[in-house]
Amino acid sequence: MKTNWTASNIGTQVGRRVLITGANSGIGFEAALELARHGAEVILPARTIEKANDAAARIKAQVPEAVIHPEVLDLADLGSVQVFAGRVIERFPGQSLNLLINNAGVMAVPKRELTVDGYERQFATNYLGPFALTALLFGSVKAQEGSRIVTVSSTASKFGKIDFDNLQSERRYSPMWQAYAQSKLADSVFALELQRRLTKVGSPIISTAAHPGYAITNLQTSGPGQGSFVMKVLEKMLKPIASQDAAHGALPTLFAAVAPEATAGGYYGPDGFQELKGYPMAAKIAPAGKDVAVAKRLWAESERLTGVSFGALPEAG
Repeated sequence: MKTNWTASNIGTQVGRRVLITGANSGIGFEAALELARHGAEVILPARTIEKANDAAARIKAQVPEAVIHPEVLDLADLGSVQVFAGRVIERFPGQSLNLLINNAGVMAVPKRELTVDGYERQFATNYLGPFALTALLFGSVKAQEGSRIVTVSSTASKFGKIDFDNLQSERRYSPMWQAYAQSKLADSVFALELQRRLTKVGSPIISTAAHPGYAITNLQTSGPGQGSFVMKVLEKMLKPIASQDAAHGALPTLFAAVAPEATAGGYYGPDGFQELKGYPMAAKIAPAGKDVAVAKRLWAESERLTGVSFGALPEAG
C-alpha cells in the first residue's frame, strides 16, 4: 500500500542552512516554515526587506526558536542578484549552504514587460535570475552528501518551447502558454543539465526539480497576471475540483529538497489526476526538457545573457 509523503516525513534539519527564494508567500513560505519547524536555519530573501521581515515574523510566531535571516533580492534585476549573492558570501563565507531552493517566480504577466536589464520579465524572473543566483552561490553549497539545489518548475512546462529566436518574446508574446511556459521549461532544462554537469565532475551535490501542481497561491491571486482573462478562466475551471492549498503545493518541493528517496536529476509533483494535486511522486518531464542539445545551447546563452558562469562545471560531454 502506498504511503503518502507529508511534512511529517521530514527528518531533522538541525545544523543545515537553507536559502529559499520567494519564501515570503505561497509555497515558498510553507516550505520555509516546515524546514524551520524541523530545525533548519533559513535565509529568506524577498523583493523588499519589509516583506522579508514580515515572513520571518510569521514563521517565528509558529516556530519561536527558528533562525531566520531576512534579506532583499529581486530576481528580475541581475544587479540585485549580484549584490545579494555577495552579501550571502560575505555573511556566510566558505561552503555554507546545504540547500538552495529556486522557488520565486511570476506568472502570466498580461502584457510584455522588460526588466532593468532589458529582458522579458517572466524569462528573467523565473529563469535567468535563478540561473545567475545558482552560479554565483555554487561555491557556497557544501560539497557533501545531502546538499541539494532544487529548481521549482511548473506543469505549464509541458506546453513550452525553448525558442532561441524568441527567448525574450520580442517576436510574439502570449502570457501563459508561450512566455510563462517557456520560462518554466527552461527551469526543467536547467535542473537536468546542472545534474549532468555535477555528475561529470563527481560532485556529491545533486540537482532536483519539482512542481506544485495547481496550488492557490499569491502567484495566481496577487501576482502580475492577476485579473488577466486566462487566469480567471483557469481559476474558474480548476479551483473547485483540482486545486490545493499552498501547504500541500509545497510538498513536492520539500520532497525534492530533503527526502532520501529523491534522486539526482529527479522531478517531483502531485500524484493526482494530471499532477494537479495530491502527494509527492515522480513527475513526468516534458520531452523538450530532456533535449541535451537544447540544454547545452540554453546554458551557453544563459551565461551570455547574465554574464555569470559556472566555472567549476564544464559541459557534460
